[in-house]
Amino acid sequence: METRLQEIRSRSNKEIKIGIIPGHFATNHSHVNYYVDLTSIKSRHKMAKAAASELAKQYLTTTPIDTIICLEGTETIGAFLADALSQSGSLIMNSGNDICVLTPELNANNQMIFRDNTQKMVWGKNILLLISSASTGKTISRSIDCLQYYSGRLVGISAVFSAIRESNDLPVNAIFTEEDIPNYHSMPSMECQMCKNKQKIDAIVNSYGYSRI
Repeated sequence: METRLQEIRSRSNKEIKIGIIPGHFATNHSHVNYYVDLTSIKSRHKMAKAAASELAKQYLTTTPIDTIICLEGTETIGAFLADALSQSGSLIMNSGNDICVLTPELNANNQMIFRDNTQKMVWGKNILLLISSASTGKTISRSIDCLQYYSGRLVGISAVFSAIRESNDLPVNAIFTEEDIPNYHSMPSMECQMCKNKQKIDAIVNSYGYSRI
């Protein structure tokens, strides 16, 4: 399957790239016709730093941010994003601030929770939600419900790749969108045309990667 891997570079920064593999893939929420490989951008510090710089541009001079909530293995990007947002400058909204970088825990029911020792970083704070990939927006919606429960104020949503443009009346600030991937489709499993055409599923995919079947 890896022989089908294609590289796509960001239009704004050619040093940032992702891999895509065409096929038939099943996620927790949908079936998609491309697997979007974000391994390098989440694991290599130079690319993660470049991605963080791009994402920071949306908020540098406009948005107060106290905490970055990192989902799907985006902690490295999140740390660089906090650094970029808090850089020195008279026009920088969060200049000199000590921005928290936090990942929620998943309990036995797959619900997002924050323990007592971390809730103070969420309660009443300005929250930036950082996710690696959004195909349907369901993970974002679940995260928003969690943040509302803990009284966090969601002020921004960022993603490395997103096929949705907004959620909770906020734009999704993404480096890559479906426009970067030719004919990208995400569909509920019951409506999947590939399944109806009896096309074999290539792999089960999630934020950690893929498992061929």
